[in-house]
Parts: sequence; structure tokens; C-alpha cells
Amino acid sequence: MNTKFGGHRQLLKVCQLSVVAMTLGFSCLYASPTHQLDANRITSTLESRYGERAGKRAKAWFKVLNEAQGLNELEKITKVNNFFNLFRFVDDIKLWGDSNYWASPMEFIGVNGGDCEDFSIAKYFTLLQLGIDDDKLRITMVKATSVNQYHMVLAYYETPGSIPLVLDNLDRTIKPATQRNDLIPVYSFNGRQLWLNKEKGRGVLAGSSERLEKWNDLKQRLGVERLRMPKLRLE
Repeated sequence: MNTKFGGHRQLLKVCQLSVVAMTLGFSCLYASPTHQLDANRITSTLESRYGERAGKRAKAWFKVLNEAQGLNELEKITKVNNFFNLFRFVDDIKLWGDSNYWASPMEFIGVNGGDCEDFSIAKYFTLLQLGIDDDKLRITMVKATSVNQYHMVLAYYETPGSIPLVLDNLDRTIKPATQRNDLIPVYSFNGRQLWLNKEKGRGVLAGSSERLEKWNDLKQRLGVERLRMPKLRLE
């Protein structure tokens, strides 16, 4: 992530998630984790929109979903983290011509790249699809001291009081937050709530995620995704 996130005064602004739901059948905010996806339709749609290799990536994603069904939660988050960390990091402005475009998981898979928000969003929705409760997941904004930039990761809480595990595209090994001294938490959210993080734990509840303008916009557009074409073609 670049330095477009300039300070805490922009907290609620940068907290806006512009992910849209999938007419392709992708399980979104409130869909059942047992919701069956139309693999053939999703694969063919991505292939026609982004090319043959996008279809292969879609098939690989479905393979991950199928193989992860019988795994425990730690195995699921490891498998999903490893899969998406194979994708390329590309700045929004280069890929989409927009300095703050948060791609949907299908767009991310389709173009084979994105920035830290896109990695975190794709992991989040995939884990929801695998049946992990939304209460255990937090899309989390941090300050990454190693690169001196704001950055986004996904946090997984095994229990309400546990130290979260961090799923990250910078450090690809899943580690407890207490072992990520390079990350300073700022805020986190999921499909229901928003937290201000003052320590490497759950943080202080700051209300409903309905406070986020783009999150509300997302809910209004559930089921109406238009896959966007990138400026930079990635294969």
C-alpha cells in the first residue's frame, strides 16, 4: 500500500470497502457458508473477461475450496493464505488507474494481482465461504514500520480473547500479532462491526460497520457486480 493513507484523521474515509457482491454466485457478506458456487459459470466468466489463464486461476481457487472442506480452521487459513500469496503485488494506480480501488475477489483472481487490500479481501471472503465465522475475522489496517506505510492484513481470532493470527502478503508466514512488531494496528472491521485498535488484540469497539459509507454502498449493490477491466494486463 502506498502513502495515500496520510493520517488518523482519514480513519473513517480509508475504512471504506468498495468490494461489490458477485452475480457470479460468490458468497458475500451474509450468504451461508454452505452456499454452492457455480464453478463452471464463474470460471467461464473470468476466462471470457480476463483471458484463458484467469480461468485456470479460478479452477485453482475452486480446488483450494474443495480440498479445504475437511480441514480444521488453522489448516484452512494456512491453505488460503498460501494460495493468495502466490498472486502479484501491483499498485492500484498502475492496475486500475485509480489510487484507491478495492478489487473484488473475482477481479483479484481474474487479473492475477492487486495491492494489500485486495489480498486481505480475497482471503476474508474465501474463509467465509469455507465456513469460518465472521466474528473470527478482521480486515485490519496497520502501520507497517518495515516499509513506513499504511498496510492491510487479515486477522484471525481462534477465540474471542485470543491473540490474533496475521495473514499478510508482506510476511507470508502466519504469525501471532505479538510476533509482528513491525505492524502497528490502527483499526479493523468485518461485516458487522468496527474496532479502533490500540493494542495487538481485539481493540475497542467503535460501533457498527454501517458507519462506513462504502460498506453501506456494498450492501445496496449485493448481487450487482460489474467486473472491471484493468489498465495493466497481468497474466
